[in-house]
Amino acid sequence: MDKLTLYTPKCTLVPAHFFEPASSREILGEVVVLDADDVVRYIEVPQYDAVLVYAVADKDVNAVPELYEVLRLLPSCPEYNKILASWKEGYLVLAIAEGGSLKLANVYSAPDFTTAEYYIFLALKSLQLNLEVSTITWRSEIGAEDEMSLYRYFKSVDRI
Repeated sequence: MDKLTLYTPKCTLVPAHFFEPASSREILGEVVVLDADDVVRYIEVPQYDAVLVYAVADKDVNAVPELYEVLRLLPSCPEYNKILASWKEGYLVLAIAEGGSLKLANVYSAPDFTTAEYYIFLALKSLQLNLEVSTITWRSEIGAEDEMSLYRYFKSVDRI
């Protein structure tokens, strides 16, 4: 069963060999603006030899960022080019891998689906991946109209 997940941009992925638990807050503070009361935590992502550092607003909240769940499920995408996305609460969570090699893991501010599509297309273009032969897999629910929009560009649109 999935853990409670947070759609938050307050997270970063760090190669495991560079990670020091005592520096968690400093590491995260270098890439996002932290509030004084943010509680910084971390969780290992062993399939990519990395650690996900993240912040929660309440120390009593037992949750992980949606990015963790996307990374955890990314290897289960059947294609060589693995594209797994989740969009909710104004954030697009996107991870892309070629085979077992992680190429991108990010959270984008996307208040509408058109903006989410923009970030997906931009990421795939920057990685020089061909959309027409790629399958995009979604962890979150997307509307039928949004799904049809994606079918114009991708070989297939799946859901985990």
